[in-house]
Amino acid sequence: MPWQTTPPKHELRAVWVTTLGGLDWPRTKATSTIGIERQKQELCLLLDQLKACNINTVLLQTRIRGSVIYPSAIEPWDVCLTGQYDKNPGYDPLQFAIEETHRRGMELHAWVVTIPAFKVEVAKRMGKKSLLATHPELLKKHDGQYYLDPGQPGTANYLSAILSEFIEKYDIDGIHFDYIRYPENAGTFPDGPTYQKYGQGKPKSQWRRDNITAIVRRLYREVKAIKPWVVMSSSPVGKYSDTRRYSSRGWNCYDAVHQDAQGWLREGIQDALFPMMYFTGDHFYPFAIDWQEGTYGRYVAPGLGIYFLHPQEKNWDLSVITRELLYLRRNGLSGQAYFRSKFLTDNTKGLYNYLKEYFYPYPALPPKYPWQDAVAPEKPDGFTLAFMDNQMSELCWKPSTDNLQGGVRYNIYASQEFPVDTDNPKNLVASLLPVPRYVYNRVTSMLYGVHLAVTAVDRSGNESEAAQLDISDSPQRTTPTRIPLNPLGRPIHP
Repeated sequence: MPWQTTPPKHELRAVWVTTLGGLDWPRTKATSTIGIERQKQELCLLLDQLKACNINTVLLQTRIRGSVIYPSAIEPWDVCLTGQYDKNPGYDPLQFAIEETHRRGMELHAWVVTIPAFKVEVAKRMGKKSLLATHPELLKKHDGQYYLDPGQPGTANYLSAILSEFIEKYDIDGIHFDYIRYPENAGTFPDGPTYQKYGQGKPKSQWRRDNITAIVRRLYREVKAIKPWVVMSSSPVGKYSDTRRYSSRGWNCYDAVHQDAQGWLREGIQDALFPMMYFTGDHFYPFAIDWQEGTYGRYVAPGLGIYFLHPQEKNWDLSVITRELLYLRRNGLSGQAYFRSKFLTDNTKGLYNYLKEYFYPYPALPPKYPWQDAVAPEKPDGFTLAFMDNQMSELCWKPSTDNLQGGVRYNIYASQEFPVDTDNPKNLVASLLPVPRYVYNRVTSMLYGVHLAVTAVDRSGNESEAAQLDISDSPQRTTPTRIPLNPLGRPIHP
């Protein structure tokens, strides 16, 4: 298969990992010590697979339908972890997922389902922390399910409390809103009394859009006030509105579910969108361009419905997805997202192999967010090199400082040419390292006798000047004695 596009150094490459019903993770229930370990191992294997095909962003479903995968004083534990609502799994799955994702040089964004709650028949199983028990006044019953009523002022207060509970506690890279909208068949959503009380004479459709936008605005500003580097995103319906030439056929953000997603970008109350573009042909391409033309300097990475590749779904040919991928990159969109991870890691129709071998042959860094911060961290310095044995080496350096809180991470580049070209993604061998330390096998990693460059990167994606390390003439030693390196990266011989 011919290579058709040059992969960029910065690109959103995201995957939704669904915990609802354990669809993607977890499969094993944490009801014993063995169960906990197997549940952890499942996640590690999944993350290894995603890392191996150069995915850089994991959208992990953290709040499901009024239940969560972390210890909460507000909502119950989700049933996916133990098979029972509000049962402690014996560990903190969100903390574990963050640590393992960061260890692999990927970002973790907490996927938060916002407006839907739970099915009517599930409500009693959720216990005393159920929304129906704690805030019944905020819920509306619609099509066999409970939903938060976006027009009720208490809804924004409740969602704010949910985010406030975990934003300070966890070192997440982003918060990703799902279903931040009115439900399907919104015309029959029973919010008439709310509209009469709070509508202020607005047309109902505009009032609803304003309600959703007000929630998005408030949550964005509150999170940024605590941790300005946390990326705020959402997954709107895949078509924003009708275009001049193509109709959305009644299914779009703006009119059908009252979701002014491009308006959020224009106002600057979202950093990125992952519109759910689970379509083909004229339902996909014109609307992808419409998203691109309405970014207002922010990022749009369309979500692709890769589950439709499966024979039990729509049995799409792989070419449906590969053509969409090439189109998105060729037309300058910010990246891609995949729903859902199982259909990627199962290599459905050969998609995993295609990404790994052709479309993502090299790693990519997440994009920069200059509207959050534009100051790069301090250039790494104070290097030491240890040849730990005949194969393993350990490179260490002093931690870099940055004007932005949230910590600094590190990228490693390698090349046979000196200085190393850090603009070439082919040279990126390790990304977003959480500590100033890099251990590598000089033989299997092909780094024996080549040159390295190290950069520091802050939580807004600003990358420092590279420290160039010409270590090709460093003497090999079989003991872990550290060799100081001078500013050019050459060893200081005793």
